[in-house]
This record gives sequence, C-alpha cells and structure tokens, in this order.
Amino acid sequence: MTTLSKGANMPVAPSAVRAVLSWTAGPGVPDVDASALVLGADGRVRSDGDLVFYNQPRHASGAVRHLGKQPGSDTLEADLAALGPEVERIALCASADGGTFGQVPGLHLRLLDAGSGAELARFDMAAGPETAYVCGELYRRAGGWKFRAVGQGYASGLAGLATDFGISVDEPRTAPAPAAPAPPRPGKGEEHLPVDMRKRLSLRKQQVAVSLSKHGLDRLTARVILVLDASGSMSALYSRGTVAGVTERMAAVAAQLDDDGDMQAWTFASNPARLPDLTIGELPEWLRLHVRVGQVSLFGRKKPQKGLAPGQVDMRAVGIQNEEQKVIAEVRAYVRANPVPAPTLVLFFSDGGVYRNDEIERELRAAVEEPVFWQFIGLGRGQYGVLERFDTMPGRRVDNVGFFAVDDIEQLSDQELYDRLLSEFPSWLRAARQAGILR
Repeated sequence: MTTLSKGANMPVAPSAVRAVLSWTAGPGVPDVDASALVLGADGRVRSDGDLVFYNQPRHASGAVRHLGKQPGSDTLEADLAALGPEVERIALCASADGGTFGQVPGLHLRLLDAGSGAELARFDMAAGPETAYVCGELYRRAGGWKFRAVGQGYASGLAGLATDFGISVDEPRTAPAPAAPAPPRPGKGEEHLPVDMRKRLSLRKQQVAVSLSKHGLDRLTARVILVLDASGSMSALYSRGTVAGVTERMAAVAAQLDDDGDMQAWTFASNPARLPDLTIGELPEWLRLHVRVGQVSLFGRKKPQKGLAPGQVDMRAVGIQNEEQKVIAEVRAYVRANPVPAPTLVLFFSDGGVYRNDEIERELRAAVEEPVFWQFIGLGRGQYGVLERFDTMPGRRVDNVGFFAVDDIEQLSDQELYDRLLSEFPSWLRAARQAGILR
C-alpha cells in the first residue's frame, strides 16, 4: 500500500478498482457523499449522465458505479478495462451536507483492487470551509491508468464543482445570481504584445479569475514571485520550450493578481540568481533572454562569458546541482527587505532531485511566520523529498506550503493548472489572517 501526498500519482495495474471515501462520523459531523465524474479529453462531462452518485448509481456504460454507503464511508467502483477510449479521466469527488469539510475528521480516500480487495493507495485529506471536494482522479497515461491524489476543494459547494466539469445545475429561482469573476486586469504594455500572445494572456487571466472566484477571492491582490530550477537535469525541459511555456502561463497569474503586473523571478541550481523583473509588455524578449540553461561548463568560470546581454545571468555561476535552500533563503530575504501590504505567492518549479532536505525544512519552517505562501510544482517523476512531505508535517501554526507534481505539464489545460496552483493558497490566506501573519 502506498500513502500519497497531495499532487502525487502512481500507476494503477488492476483492471478494476474501488475508491472508498471514509471519515469519522459522529455528532455534529456533516453527512458526506461520494460521487464520480466520467470525463472526456477536454476534462468535462459529455452529458449529465456522466455524473455517478447515490441518485444515479450507474453510468450508462456500466463501468462506473456507486456501490452504496455505510456509516463513515461511501464507495465507488470503476471497471477501467470496460471504459471506451473517449473517457480520459474519472474524477472521484465528495460533498458535505450540513456543514463543511473542515468539520469532517479523519477524511481519507483508499484505492483498492476490486478483485482481491488489496489496498493500493491511501490519501489523507485536510480541508477547511469547502463543501465539495475533488479527492482524486483516475486518468489514462501511456496506454495505462494512473491515480492522482488531488485534494481540491470548492467553497461554492457541489454546484460549483459540477458546473466546473460541465454538469448542468438547476438553481432555485429565488437564488441570487453568482457574482461574475473579476475582469482581467490590464497589464503594462500588454497592447504591444504579438496578437497571438495577447489573446492567450487575456484568456489565461480570465481563467485565473475563475479559479480565484471558486474560493470567493475575486478581488484578491498578491505579489507573485517565480522560481525556476536550472539544474542539469532540467536541460531537456528548457531546450524543448517547456520552461518558456510554463513562464508564459505564470505571467498571466502575476498579471491578474499583482497591481503592477510585474513578476520577480529567480533561477537556481548550485547557487541562486535573481533575474530581471518580468514586465508583461516585455514578455517575448524576457523569455528569449532569461529562460535558458545557458553554458554550464565546469571550466573557465572565472572568465566572463562572452555575448551576455544586459541583465543576463552568467549561468556558469549558477551551476548544475540542486540547492533549493539557498534560493528559498534569498527570496525570503527579498520579501523581508521589500514589504508590501499584499501577501506573496511564490511559484516554485522543479524537476526534483531534492537532497538538502534538512536545510530546506529549516528554511520553510522559519518562513511560517512570514506573509508568503510557497507553491511547489513538480515537473515529472523526480524525487521531491521534503518539498512533497512538508505539506503534512506537524508543528506549524499555519500550512505555508503547497505541492503537486505532473507527469507532463504541457498536457495540463490552463484551467486545471490554475485550479491546482491556487487550490491551497486560499486556505493559507484565511489561516494566516487568523494567526495575525497577514493583516
């Protein structure tokens, strides 16, 4: 049996599995129901018949079923071999009736081999004011199936979750119309961007606003800082344009959240290096000049590298090893030296290879009392060590760290990426305000 943390994934060998959602029932604990959404390649249902729950316990294909509820548990079953090729994912969801998931102790999901009953994985979840939850997902990858621990909550309830995946929800006629997400913020010099890039940016800012609106944070302002791993193992992701694509997608987060639309940025490997601030109107040139591995030769480092443009970092000084604790410390020092009224969101991309676990843990524990949320995003199947484990470590006043990993971030839709990026940030905002870390 494998215990998974949020964002982790694993291959699923059995052709049929059971997902058992469990919790500690008792007085004052809301009632919990499990449901499944059968999704196509676009991440949405094809019809309302793709929702499987207590009132519609069997999918039309017969491959996904709601098996029924026991005190403190609810079970779903999926015959993966019987699903047609048009089905790409099954979202395993939950809803709380009569309260929030923050009032549901012991919430966890177990994945079982439907044939033998053997436990394949367990995912322990912690939630706050959410009343609907995507616990995990089964998804196709390279001809097989995998399971991912998702842990994304919806303060807007089951209706918000359902509509996000394309389910039609009939609202009571007396219900007020939901507030529209905040409009995209205009970025400095945005009008000078190439037309295609400008269109992508505008759409992505709208998608960031939608992700925030699910948590009631339509008008949120935050400083956004980008950190990019430049260790030797990242070279292929740089050369094929993956890192440039990620950076462009993160620019939309800064453009929507930050009042001035600028984003501070660092790169790191053996040593950290601050990059010039990314201004939206200069995005194409910034990507060309600053998203690169560059020359990482171990020889001739004392000589200045030829051909560097103004502001470009000599990547030989950055090196090739993984020293995450150094860049974390440098970003912390920058935030302390440059206080702003708004919270800070750090978007930290790495492909793993983490080995300075004790040093990293000390930095992140020391950062608990600072107005900064650290969102780590894993690129691939690398070893993430404490970055992955920190999310569930005890002994902190607030949980200031989020983590998830993806096999191929280019295959992740913008909306799903932003939903994951911003899934834990709202909970930290509430906790940090209650603790007096944020005003």
